[in-house]
Amino acid sequence: MEPVALAVDKLKDFVKSSQDFVDGFIHRRDNPARRNPIEILRRLQREAFTDLMKLRDRQEKVERILSFYKTSKGSPFQEASTHVRGEFDLLGALLVMDNVDKQNCNAFSRAGITTGIDSRFTFETTISQGESLTAEFVASQKGNRYLDEVSGQPLSLEKVSYRVNACDWLSVVAIPVGAQSRDVAITSVSSHQAKGLTKLSSLGPPLLNQHKGSGIGLSVRKSNVIASLAQFISGLGMQPDADSAGHCFSTFGQVVCQLPRGIKLSLLGLHQVPKSLSQHVSLGPLTIPVVLSKHPTAPETVVEASSSAIRTSTPENFSSGSVALMLESELDEVTRIGGWIEMHRSNPKCLHWAVSMSDDSEDSFGWGLSLSGIHGGPTSEEHFQAESYLKLNLGKRFSLKPGIAYIAAGNARMPALILRSNWSL
Repeated sequence: MEPVALAVDKLKDFVKSSQDFVDGFIHRRDNPARRNPIEILRRLQREAFTDLMKLRDRQEKVERILSFYKTSKGSPFQEASTHVRGEFDLLGALLVMDNVDKQNCNAFSRAGITTGIDSRFTFETTISQGESLTAEFVASQKGNRYLDEVSGQPLSLEKVSYRVNACDWLSVVAIPVGAQSRDVAITSVSSHQAKGLTKLSSLGPPLLNQHKGSGIGLSVRKSNVIASLAQFISGLGMQPDADSAGHCFSTFGQVVCQLPRGIKLSLLGLHQVPKSLSQHVSLGPLTIPVVLSKHPTAPETVVEASSSAIRTSTPENFSSGSVALMLESELDEVTRIGGWIEMHRSNPKCLHWAVSMSDDSEDSFGWGLSLSGIHGGPTSEEHFQAESYLKLNLGKRFSLKPGIAYIAAGNARMPALILRSNWSL
């Protein structure tokens, strides 16, 4: 029986293998591409070629768009390089005085307490690496010299500046509108980021804060010495009843020496030369008249019909200026102490001075203390004031400064409670 069973098994295996061979041959004839490796490679090549052509078309479109914006003056991402900063400053004061008279009002004005609301918006655009264009818009409602006079100023353009950092040791700035000596000076406090409560104790020597109209300046840095030089031109302020007007050319210079232990010693100077005109004329902003004639014209004589008074006006050129010395020191990362003194060329006995110490920590608590005054002023009255305040940081963008000030000018004695708040965005 065993040979018979063995023969039957072999017959079954032969039949099964024959059937598999026939089935494979039939399917290969029905769809030869599924079994032929060459056909499979050709099909994959065609699909890959189609995908590559689609990607190439998309790449060409992107390259055309980028090349268009590179050759054009604008940039599709220009808004990403413009930074906008806003700052709102409010200052209020409670004065204690025996009488509201002219003497007390003059002392209040010289103290630099400008109550009211001040808002500032700064647009800074980065043109390229080391080049920036800045525009500042300001709106304010500040008190004038006398307590009952308040002036409101709508949002207007205050300053336009273009700065170029040519290299590590040279930088140039051009300011066609709203130039000040502070824009070129090397200081740790800007004009709209005062540390104290009043202008007299916060903004440094007065020569830094005078409006100069238009100007251009440069700064050079070498080791631990920094030098700055600038030239300004501005309209010469005239009284309402004046018959002549002109321009004022000013030259500003500063040398800063970096001493050990974080001490900075600065020497500043400002020289002014007014250029008057024989008639009251207005040539418009950014206009500089150049007089070619070496000999001035004959004085103009005006005869009024109601009287026989004769009024003449002749050109007058006189120079003035001031010199200041500043000293700043950093006791630690947040505590700073500094002082300055300024002397006027027209009156060497007139000295402006201030000494301050502050803690500008970004934590919830800070403080400040300052002493300032004017010695030998135009009215020959001594002016002295002391200030002290606390700084409460309510978040990263809002701060409160409650403080007290004491003002002594001549016979006027005036304590004041001052509250200053600052909000930035």
